[in-house]
Amino acid sequence: MPSYEELSALLDPDTTVLLTVECQEGVVGEAGALPELAEEARSSGMLAHVARLVAAAHACGVQVVHAVAERRPDGRGSSRNARLFRAAARLPVQQLTGTPAVRVAAPIEVAQEDLVVRRLHGLSPLQGTDVDPLLRNLGCRTLIVTGVSANVAIPNAVFDAVNRGYTVVVPADAIAGVPSGYTPAMIRHTLALVATVATTDEVLACLGRRGGVRRA
Repeated sequence: MPSYEELSALLDPDTTVLLTVECQEGVVGEAGALPELAEEARSSGMLAHVARLVAAAHACGVQVVHAVAERRPDGRGSSRNARLFRAAARLPVQQLTGTPAVRVAAPIEVAQEDLVVRRLHGLSPLQGTDVDPLLRNLGCRTLIVTGVSANVAIPNAVFDAVNRGYTVVVPADAIAGVPSGYTPAMIRHTLALVATVATTDEVLACLGRRGGVRRA
């Protein structure tokens, strides 16, 4: 784990953005499409930790971006080139545009200044979406990555961000995957090689030093 000084140096509110990945009702909500993942996200405390990070970001002026995965009712533009996509199309809960399934899940609060980026295809919240150009326009240098899943979207987000020149911070208790033992293994053997791994409390301590200061 990084020292307080090391982490604080990375988390300048003026150049830091908090990204939530697929923290939507149809994925991590009580009626999510993948009950095992939804249960892990809630029982592990991941969803609560993300909500705490978002609230702190709002308090200290760190920009929040919510990356949401969805599809059109007719499926146009959706990816079909992997088993995961074909299986998702058969699930009883669909992440359809405009439905409750694609709303950011409670207890995460979406503020007026938050950006919500929706994608219709692919595995990554950065590749082929508006997230990267938005980050650049915001002057982002450090990206805090949270959400689901540690199996697919989170490593995609981390790798894509690093490849684009961002420094990535991963609060280990603010991401989740299945089975429960997979997430710490992914963090230790993969994400820790390319990102700064911390805890939610450690990130909050660094953000708290600038609490109450909001970006103009």
